[in-house]
Amino acid sequence: QVQLQASGGGVVQAGGFLRLSCVAERRALVSYTLGWFRQAPGKEREFVAGIGWSHDNTYYADVVKGRFTISRDNDKNTLYLDMKSLQPDYTAVYLCAATPVFNGGYDYYSVPASYEYWGQGTLVTVSS
Repeated sequence: QVQLQASGGGVVQAGGFLRLSCVAERRALVSYTLGWFRQAPGKEREFVAGIGWSHDNTYYADVVKGRFTISRDNDKNTLYLDMKSLQPDYTAVYLCAATPVFNGGYDYYSVPASYEYWGQGTLVTVSS
Protein backbone atom coordinates (compact mmCIF):
# COMPACT_ATOMS: atom_id res chain seq x y z
CA GLN A 1 0.00 0.00 0.00
CA VAL A 2 1.25 3.45 -0.94
CA GLN A 3 0.78 6.09 1.74
CA LEU A 4 -0.14 9.62 0.72
CA GLN A 5 -0.65 12.61 2.97
CA ALA A 6 -1.85 15.97 1.72
CA SER A 7 -1.30 19.19 3.62
CA GLY A 8 -1.15 22.93 3.14
CA GLY A 9 -4.82 23.72 3.00
CA GLY A 10 -6.38 26.59 4.86
CA VAL A 11 -8.28 29.81 4.44
CA VAL A 12 -7.10 32.23 1.79
CA GLN A 13 -8.58 35.38 0.30
CA ALA A 14 -9.81 35.44 -3.26
CA GLY A 15 -6.96 36.16 -5.62
CA GLY A 16 -4.44 34.72 -3.23
CA PHE A 17 -1.90 31.97 -3.52
CA LEU A 18 -1.60 28.63 -1.79
CA ARG A 19 0.75 25.69 -2.10
CA LEU A 20 -0.48 22.22 -1.33
CA SER A 21 1.89 19.38 -0.58
CA CYS A 22 1.50 15.64 -0.73
CA VAL A 23 4.11 13.45 0.87
CA ALA A 24 4.38 10.06 -0.75
CA GLU A 25 6.71 7.11 -0.89
CA ARG A 26 9.68 7.56 -3.16
CA ARG A 27 8.56 4.82 -5.52
CA ALA A 28 5.36 6.73 -6.14
CA LEU A 29 7.18 10.01 -6.75
CA VAL A 30 9.63 8.44 -9.15
CA SER A 31 7.59 5.95 -11.14
CA TYR A 32 3.89 6.45 -10.41
CA THR A 33 1.34 8.64 -12.04
CA LEU A 34 0.38 11.34 -9.55
CA GLY A 35 -2.66 13.54 -9.51
CA TRP A 36 -4.60 16.18 -7.66
CA PHE A 37 -8.37 16.10 -7.39
CA ARG A 38 -10.86 18.21 -5.52
CA GLN A 39 -14.29 17.59 -4.15
CA ALA A 40 -16.70 20.21 -2.93
CA PRO A 41 -19.71 19.34 -0.76
CA GLY A 42 -22.44 17.75 -2.83
CA LYS A 43 -20.28 17.57 -5.94
CA GLU A 44 -18.41 14.83 -7.71
CA ARG A 45 -14.68 14.43 -7.40
CA GLU A 46 -13.10 16.66 -10.00
CA PHE A 47 -9.77 16.36 -11.74
CA VAL A 48 -7.39 19.23 -11.15
CA ALA A 49 -3.94 18.26 -12.40
CA GLY A 50 -1.80 15.25 -13.12
CA ILE A 51 1.85 14.45 -13.63
CA GLY A 52 3.39 11.34 -15.12
CA TRP A 53 6.75 9.71 -14.72
CA SER A 54 8.51 12.82 -16.00
CA HIS A 55 8.04 16.42 -14.94
CA ASP A 56 7.35 17.47 -18.52
CA ASN A 57 4.33 15.18 -18.71
CA THR A 58 1.65 17.25 -17.01
CA TYR A 59 -2.07 17.71 -17.52
CA TYR A 60 -4.54 20.27 -16.22
CA ALA A 61 -8.25 20.71 -16.11
CA ASP A 62 -9.29 23.57 -18.34
CA VAL A 63 -10.72 25.55 -15.45
CA VAL A 64 -7.36 25.70 -13.67
CA LYS A 65 -4.98 25.84 -16.60
CA GLY A 66 -2.72 28.84 -16.28
CA ARG A 67 -3.57 29.23 -12.60
CA PHE A 68 -2.40 25.98 -11.03
CA THR A 69 0.95 24.27 -11.39
CA ILE A 70 1.66 20.67 -10.50
CA SER A 71 5.21 19.62 -9.72
CA ARG A 72 7.16 17.17 -7.64
CA ASP A 73 10.39 17.03 -5.71
CA ASN A 74 11.68 13.48 -5.71
CA ASP A 75 14.35 14.22 -3.10
CA LYS A 76 11.66 15.34 -0.67
CA ASN A 77 9.16 12.67 -1.67
CA THR A 78 6.65 15.45 -2.20
CA LEU A 79 4.08 16.33 -4.81
CA TYR A 80 3.03 19.98 -5.02
CA LEU A 81 0.11 21.95 -6.30
CA ASP A 82 0.71 25.68 -6.58
CA MET A 83 -2.54 27.57 -6.82
CA LYS A 84 -2.74 31.23 -7.73
CA SER A 85 -5.65 33.56 -8.42
CA LEU A 86 -7.82 31.50 -6.14
CA GLN A 87 -11.57 32.00 -6.37
CA PRO A 88 -14.32 31.19 -3.88
CA ASP A 89 -15.69 28.43 -6.08
CA TYR A 90 -12.36 26.65 -5.73
CA THR A 91 -13.27 25.86 -2.15
CA ALA A 92 -13.03 22.10 -1.76
CA VAL A 93 -11.16 19.24 -0.22
CA TYR A 94 -8.09 18.66 -2.35
CA LEU A 95 -6.82 15.11 -2.58
CA CYS A 96 -3.64 13.65 -3.95
CA ALA A 97 -3.60 10.26 -5.60
CA ALA A 98 -1.21 7.80 -7.19
CA THR A 99 -1.22 4.76 -9.43
CA PRO A 100 1.59 2.42 -10.48
CA VAL A 101 0.47 2.84 -14.08
CA PHE A 102 2.23 5.72 -15.77
CA ASN A 103 2.85 7.30 -19.14
CA GLY A 104 -0.82 7.82 -19.86
CA GLY A 105 -2.62 10.59 -21.67
CA TYR A 106 -5.13 13.14 -20.50
CA ASP A 107 -8.03 10.69 -20.64
CA TYR A 108 -6.14 8.47 -18.23
CA TYR A 109 -4.92 11.12 -15.81
CA SER A 110 -8.21 12.96 -15.53
CA VAL A 111 -10.45 10.20 -14.15
CA PRO A 112 -10.47 9.14 -10.49
CA ALA A 113 -10.77 5.47 -11.40
CA SER A 114 -7.25 5.57 -12.83
CA TYR A 115 -5.78 6.13 -9.37
CA GLU A 116 -5.38 3.27 -6.97
CA TYR A 117 -4.06 5.13 -3.92
CA TRP A 118 -5.51 8.21 -2.26
CA GLY A 119 -4.53 10.54 0.50
CA GLN A 120 -6.91 11.92 3.09
CA GLY A 121 -7.20 15.34 1.48
CA THR A 122 -6.71 18.87 2.74
CA LEU A 123 -9.39 21.54 2.90
CA VAL A 124 -8.97 24.76 0.96
CA THR A 125 -11.38 27.57 1.73
CA VAL A 126 -11.29 30.68 -0.43
CA SER A 127 -13.02 33.69 1.06
CA SER A 128 -14.36 36.63 -0.88
